[in-house]
Amino acid sequence: MNNGLKYPTFDVRLKKNKDKTYIFDAVRKKWLVMSPEEWVRQHVLHYLINVLKISASKIAIEKELQLNDLKKRFDIVVYNNTLTPLMIIECKAPYIQLDLNTVAQAKRYNLVLQAELLMITNGVSDLVLDKNNKEVLLESYFSAQE
Repeated sequence: MNNGLKYPTFDVRLKKNKDKTYIFDAVRKKWLVMSPEEWVRQHVLHYLINVLKISASKIAIEKELQLNDLKKRFDIVVYNNTLTPLMIIECKAPYIQLDLNTVAQAKRYNLVLQAELLMITNGVSDLVLDKNNKEVLLESYFSAQE
């Protein structure tokens, strides 16, 4: 199945129920309503686990955080071996432009989480920044960590 994204294809599990399509999230072990953003999120998760070899136990998905008086929900956080946030990933639908607003959203979440890396992706392109706003290549970063 061609995913239309930059990430590798995988054995996507889909089902239809009435007028809705659902995708199976293997990390959370549940069916989720399919949306363009969820399509991207599932491909990113597959990439993290199967290509970068990050343990699913070190990944949190759509968890709430408190940002000042606001409750926000991040897309994906990858933790390091000491369970400190290593990377925040903000997923957008493929037709959403990655711009300063998207980066700012991830940076706001990082005020709370203090992760080493920020990643924004729409599945077609992505941007990964370190704490100094320097662009990072994920494959190089994670292969250097081994």
